[in-house]
This record gives sequence, C-alpha cells and structure tokens, in this order.
Amino acid sequence: MKKNSFYFTHDYLARSDHKIKKLLVRHGITGYGIYWALVEDLYNNSNALPMDCDTIAYDLRCDVDAVKSIINDYDLFVINGEYFSSNSVGRRLTEREEKSKKASESANTRWEKKSTTIKSDANEMQTQCKRNAIKENKRKENKRNIFTKPSVEEVAAYCQERKNKIDPKTFLDYYETRGWAVGKNNTPMKDWHAAVRTWENNYMDITIDLGEGERITDKGDRTYGTSGIVVPHDAPPRPSRNHYWVNHRNEWEVRV
Repeated sequence: MKKNSFYFTHDYLARSDHKIKKLLVRHGITGYGIYWALVEDLYNNSNALPMDCDTIAYDLRCDVDAVKSIINDYDLFVINGEYFSSNSVGRRLTEREEKSKKASESANTRWEKKSTTIKSDANEMQTQCKRNAIKENKRKENKRNIFTKPSVEEVAAYCQERKNKIDPKTFLDYYETRGWAVGKNNTPMKDWHAAVRTWENNYMDITIDLGEGERITDKGDRTYGTSGIVVPHDAPPRPSRNHYWVNHRNEWEVRV
C-alpha cells in the first residue's frame, strides 16, 4: 500500500454482518474495536501480520485471549502459517492498486499529449522564428541595396583618399542629369564609389602618360613591372626599364 494513503473504506453496515454479530455477543464493543484495529494494521502492512498475539495485545492494551479469539474464532481473518490476513482487505487493496494504475496511465497519456503539443508548438515557434529571421535578413539586404546618392563632401573625401584629380561637383552634376544611372542601358546605380573608380581609370587613361613597362592596376594604381611600387599619377613617364621610382625623392633613378 502506498505510504501516503492514510484511509480505507469502512462499510457502515459492518455491524449487521453475521460474523461481526457473533463477535459482539462474546466480546462486546471492545472486541469490535480490536477487530477494526487489526484491520487498520493489515492495511498498513500490505495485508499480512504475524500471529504474535502477545505483542498485539500489548500494543492495543487489551486481553491477549480476546485477540486470539477474534483472529481465530469468527472466520474474519485468513491464517497462513505464522501470518494472518483479511480477504476483504486484500480485495480492497487490489481495487485501489488497479485504480491507481489506471490513474497513472491516464496521467501519462495526458502528459504525452501535452508533451506532443508542447513539441509541436515549439517546432512551430522555431519555424516562425526562422521565417522572421529570413524576413529580417531580406529587409536588411533590401535596405543595403537601396542606393543613396552621395554629397559633394563625401565624393571629395573619397577622391582625396584615392588621390585622383576628379572634380566632385562635376561628378555629381553628371549623374544628376542621368538620374544616377550608369552604362549604355541606363542601369540604376548601386555603388557610387565604383563610379568614381571608373571615372578615375578613364581620367588616367587620358591624362597620364605612362612610360616604359608602366601600367594601371584594376584598383587604379599606377605601377610598373612586378615591383608593386605605386607611382604618383602626376609623375613623369618612366624613362626606361632600368629606371625605378624613389618615393622619398619623388623621382625616377637609373639602376646601376
């Protein structure tokens, strides 16, 4: 029996039972009390008590002969060797155990359904979070792709960084007249920095007089051979392949 079960059903017609009446005739209400005390102990000990009548009598503060008589003489208990039990107590304990098992199974079923619902809700929430994250990324991507035309100051700062000779106002006026479109197909501009670099390359192609082995890199830098040395845009042409640029002197020198 479960330790947290401190009660059992008590038939209110118990005194009408023929066996109980015989007990009452001989032992009176005291014997009736001893009987129910024994029943309580059986419930509390899984329906099995030792046939230790002396200890029982001492515990109940009653006559040991009365205990022996109540256990043996009225067919109220089942004696099995050194132990005795009760059929009615056994039946009720079995019923209680079955009810407890069914209640536990029902609770497990409810929990499984609830757990499934929680998992389903969690999956749905996770899916929704992913959708929201995708939408947010698209929103940020679209925001990044929205072109914002630069100010004169921004173009001037970038041209100074690039060390080119592009006039910022001329650059802005040109693309204002074109509606900030580029190319022959008038494609909407996405990056004005790229447009500055294109102007820079076109400008240098026209104005820079390149010398022996000199070239313009994809980044718009002027250099020569495989040296990687950047030559100023306004430097004179490289006289020969034996010349190399000296930055601290700002001139070409012949390699001896």
